[in-house]
Amino acid sequence: MTIVFTIVLVMLCAAGLLTLVRLLRGPGTLDRIVALDVFVVLIVAGAAVYVAYYEDGSNIPLLAAVALVGFVGSATAARLAERRRRHR
Repeated sequence: MTIVFTIVLVMLCAAGLLTLVRLLRGPGTLDRIVALDVFVVLIVAGAAVYVAYYEDGSNIPLLAAVALVGFVGSATAARLAERRRRHR
């Protein structure tokens, strides 16, 4: 199973690098918001792999909290970006 965890972490890192490229080069604000949301999901997935590898369930509430904060932040930022576009 160590090989599976290593492969998953490598794939998550590759996805994180591609997401960071989109975050930095995104043509619009909404593209950057989506990239930031995907980055938060990748962090939660990486932490979940850590929990599974070490069989330590004490971090599961932390994963839920980070996922919730990421969702609320992305929804709020998208709403503000839409309002800003309407006022222009």
